Amino acid sequence: MKFRSALLVVEDIEQSKQFYHDVLGLEIEADFGDNVVFAGGLALQTVKTWEDFIHMKENRIKFGNNIGELYFEVDNMEEFMNRLNKVENIHYVHPLKENPWGQRVVGFYDLDRHIIEVRENLKRGC
Repeated sequence: MKFRSALLVVEDIEQSKQFYHDVLGLEIEADFGDNVVFAGGLALQTVKTWEDFIHMKENRIKFGNNIGELYFEVDNMEEFMNRLNKVENIHYVHPLKENPWGQRVVGFYDLDRHIIEVRENLKRGC
């Protein structure tokens, strides 16, 4: 068995595609309209089609429950923070901070309140 992807449900697929491209630099590998796959394995799907796939009644999907995160690493934290600081209306889980082992990290929400955490690559940062 091989793990292939993580999927996030989103309200507005077009805005979410733009967010993940502009903020995290992810490139689209496949775009099926209501579902998109980025290089590296992250997939997005519209809430309406997800409800149909899992036979869930409308309005049962809850966003912003803070029970998981997407974790990314960057080689240049200053460059990433410069890009992030230019994005309007970013809502932070926590600002840039340094962990006791010396790795810097920032946490923020995407447009649908999924948590994203970006850390500097330990090989570069420590």
